[in-house]
Amino acid sequence: MAPFSATTINTLKEATEASCADSSKGIPGITVVVVDKNGEELFAHAAGKRGVGQSESMTLESIFWIASCTKMITGIACMQLVEKGVLGLDDVEGAEKLCPELRNVKVLSGDGKLVEKKRGITLRMLLSHTAGFGYAFFNEKLRDYNKPIGYDEFSGHIFDITQPLVHQPGEGWQYGVSIDWAGLLVSRATGLSLNDYMQKNIFTPLGLKNITMFPSPDMKKNLAYMNFRNPDGTLAPFDYLWRRPLIVETEAEIKETLNSGGAGCFAKPQEYAQILATLLNNGTSPRTGAQILEKETVDEMFRNQIETMPNFGRTPIPAAKPWLTNPIPEIYPNGGNPQGWGLTFMLTGGATGRSEGTATWAGLANLWWWCDREKGVAGIICSQILPFVDLPVLGLWGTIESTVYAALAQT
Repeated sequence: MAPFSATTINTLKEATEASCADSSKGIPGITVVVVDKNGEELFAHAAGKRGVGQSESMTLESIFWIASCTKMITGIACMQLVEKGVLGLDDVEGAEKLCPELRNVKVLSGDGKLVEKKRGITLRMLLSHTAGFGYAFFNEKLRDYNKPIGYDEFSGHIFDITQPLVHQPGEGWQYGVSIDWAGLLVSRATGLSLNDYMQKNIFTPLGLKNITMFPSPDMKKNLAYMNFRNPDGTLAPFDYLWRRPLIVETEAEIKETLNSGGAGCFAKPQEYAQILATLLNNGTSPRTGAQILEKETVDEMFRNQIETMPNFGRTPIPAAKPWLTNPIPEIYPNGGNPQGWGLTFMLTGGATGRSEGTATWAGLANLWWWCDREKGVAGIICSQILPFVDLPVLGLWGTIESTVYAALAQT
């Protein structure tokens, strides 16, 4: 793909800088990276400060908690093991042998009682969010279950993902801790922690040194600050949700920490973008030449797994814990056209110019990525703002994507 023109680069840079211009109600700091299938950075820019009220600038070296952007990486790990025959996408017995918790889990009914599940849970269900697991911050029924303790999916403890299902396996789509369980399948099948597995089989082959579940001292020095947007739009400093990996020191403490396949990674955005470039390039790194997935496996990840649920993203998601998320009327509005879900990510076209079937997903602290295999372009927009669905970040994402596709249309 030809490099962007100076005009396009300036437009992208001006939009990124403008999003951070208002220090009280804008975005404190942001990093934007856009890549092509050759792994070339079409655009990479950081703007604003490391956090609200901070004097240090955000830079391309800044490290972000990428939250649910981790899920796609866990999906790659799972599919590597599917290729090897270690895991099966539809193998109930194998999944339950590795994770007996999946055999024993109950379903939380509408009246708050637990009932038996009707069928077994598969890896395909986990990766497509049809197993029935939810998140307490997106589901009021789950939020209110287990009170007065409740669930904190960011505790770093397995207790908080050992939740009942909110619907029968295979009978609906519900976003939740499914991919944490998929990550546990990887760990128990290989005898490695999920982080160690990812380092050995994904990050090292791709030449990535700044993605991990346990940031190094150097990564911590570059950690972006967490921020909170008040209801009046103003910003305030906030604490990290996924904090245990940032404070553990001993091997024993690290070993006791849940390696969250759903939300556990910290990353430098430019390095995450190289994973996107590898997907654009059908599973082979365009930079190192390492093949981490076969093309047919990537095809399967990008295939709609829930064709019978074309409107799954149009069921409103409540702000069950409003300090973590705003209400979500529709996950990704696209004019009412059918949408799909692949293996760990949404599949949807949109008004920006992206292709139908473009993969996309997000992280709770307002990070958003997309990967358009048809047009050979991908990108990620990274901030550290709560609650989820921050309008200024969404606005910038739309502007970035629209500018990128307008540029591609001119080449």
